[in-house]
Amino acid sequence: MATAKKSTNAARKARIEEMRRAEQARERRNRILTVGASVVVVAGLVVGGVVLVNSQSDKSDSASGSKGASGDSGHFVTGGDGVRTWTGKLSRTHVTGTVDYPMHPPVGGNHNPVWLNCNGDVYTKAVKDENAVHALEHGAVWVTYTDKAKKPDVDKLAAKVKQTPYSLMSPYANQTSPIELSAWGHQLSVTSADDPKVGKFFETYVQGKQTPEPGASCTGGTM
Repeated sequence: MATAKKSTNAARKARIEEMRRAEQARERRNRILTVGASVVVVAGLVVGGVVLVNSQSDKSDSASGSKGASGDSGHFVTGGDGVRTWTGKLSRTHVTGTVDYPMHPPVGGNHNPVWLNCNGDVYTKAVKDENAVHALEHGAVWVTYTDKAKKPDVDKLAAKVKQTPYSLMSPYANQTSPIELSAWGHQLSVTSADDPKVGKFFETYVQGKQTPEPGASCTGGTM
């Protein structure tokens, strides 16, 4: 059993490392394409400025129709491992406004078109739910904590996040537990970074089976 577990963990780490390399290669390609396309973009803005403004206006009107609605239905069910699983619909519509989520932190629902960078990013200030939910859609684990969390625990979790692609961390005032770990459709409350359930959550949900868009970028979004 120990050998099989080590083999599984090694395979998982290898897959995440392969995703990291692919992400870096994609970033290099994107930089080259951005330089080459910049001239075309500027020319297009000059020639078609009026059309672009009208198009953006139409898109904003469309998004505002869903503003405030998460589109979620269902409720949490807690498993024997302490993980709460959302049993119901988690919408995935892109909206530009603020979303009223039925859970905090949110584990899914309508979200901003731009994801929050989640390549081991540790944020020291609160982030927008709508961008963080998009990161969860890409398979990230989001660690949040209140001012009741102990500093040694916060430091340990920050160190773990920094070493883990497809993860992010930020303070979050509006949650019931000092520490929460969230993935798309799943959430775990803990009081200590040393809780063994923390490591298990990362192993299961970083780019886990719940991911709606596996392999999607965790960089190039917003910070």
